[in-house]
Amino acid sequence: MQVVSISSLKGGVGKTSVTLGLASAALSAGIPTLVVDLDPHADATTGLGVQADGHLDIGRLLKNARRGDLAANVVTSGWVPTAMKRNPGKATPVLDVAMGSAFSGIYDRPDLGKRDLRRLSTLLSRLEGYGLVLIDCPPSLNGLTRIAWTASNRVLLVAEPGLFSVAGTKRTMRAIELFKAEFAPNLATAGIVANRVRSGSNEHTFRLNEMRQMFGELLLSPTIAEQANWQQIQGAAHAVHHWPGESAKQAAGYFDELLRALLDSGRMRSRVARRT
Repeated sequence: MQVVSISSLKGGVGKTSVTLGLASAALSAGIPTLVVDLDPHADATTGLGVQADGHLDIGRLLKNARRGDLAANVVTSGWVPTAMKRNPGKATPVLDVAMGSAFSGIYDRPDLGKRDLRRLSTLLSRLEGYGLVLIDCPPSLNGLTRIAWTASNRVLLVAEPGLFSVAGTKRTMRAIELFKAEFAPNLATAGIVANRVRSGSNEHTFRLNEMRQMFGELLLSPTIAEQANWQQIQGAAHAVHHWPGESAKQAAGYFDELLRALLDSGRMRSRVARRT
């Protein structure tokens, strides 16, 4: 089971959009996937079309991590029925959600000890049946992001091709290295996704070249083009793979490629780790 945190220390770069795009690609590919919504705003939960139905949210599960039953409290994404209609006769796809809520904000502080940092790891250790876990982190380096990184194999960074976002990505990479040294020696950077890229923007072209020079192979391909109807897709709580139109089809293709790159790099790292 690969556990990947989707992170950015700068808000507004489309971190949750990338999480949802990857979840849509995983659903389309038939990869059993769990999305853990650690952002107290719970936007990923909303975008995945989740109905609570009395299940515990991730904040309350973290509070009782030693006894909490995450498997009993995940909720099936509202995207799944559409996926089943599109693929009749195939096995029921798995896309589950550990629901976010403002309650998880009690852990979003900078002074958590090692015991608190392991709360999500403890919950995930009892899970079975998933090939991929995507953790949508809040845009900060407080407790919830650190809890997510402790539980993860890798961190996927999201950035826009703009000055402040690129600088924020550099800070995030430094933060990951410091965190690895103290708390999570096996944590790796999965790469950097350039999101909301406008092909006709001179500024974006300049910043993308800057990112290639700064980050090299860590800058993943493809970059994600700005999607004109992305807010409409998310507002309707639909998977981008299920949305009609050529632009949605193109965006779905971007996320299919990105998911393949993410999984391939994860398998390569696993083989290297076993050999060493």
